[in-house]
Amino acid sequence: MRSNYKYDLEERLIEFSLLIIDIDEMLPNTRAGNHIAGQLIRSGTSPAFNYGEAQVAESRNDFIHKMKICLKELKESNVALQIIKRKPLVTEFTKVDKCIAECKELISIFVKSIETAKKNKSSKNT
Repeated sequence: MRSNYKYDLEERLIEFSLLIIDIDEMLPNTRAGNHIAGQLIRSGTSPAFNYGEAQVAESRNDFIHKMKICLKELKESNVALQIIKRKPLVTEFTKVDKCIAECKELISIFVKSIETAKKNKSSKNT
């Protein structure tokens, strides 16, 4: 079951990245649009790559560190998506709303995973 969970989360992160790319390509070719696009493409695709690295972490500390990077990038993506929606920088919000909802779910998953990894680490040290 655990290997299916890893695959499902990896798959969700890949799908999230694809949604980010779609939104990124909808942004206008303006100074603000290009700035947000650059930030979003980096922060929005980074969690999938970093989660892949976390799966082959060299230690529990390394795993926690990589998972925290995923969380940080997801939080940054959420802020960028909120800016896109509030400005508004696009005219069609279906994908943006879907991406915001998925981003919040992924943030919750990573917060819980990090807490669990930290708890497991401290229980092995005692």
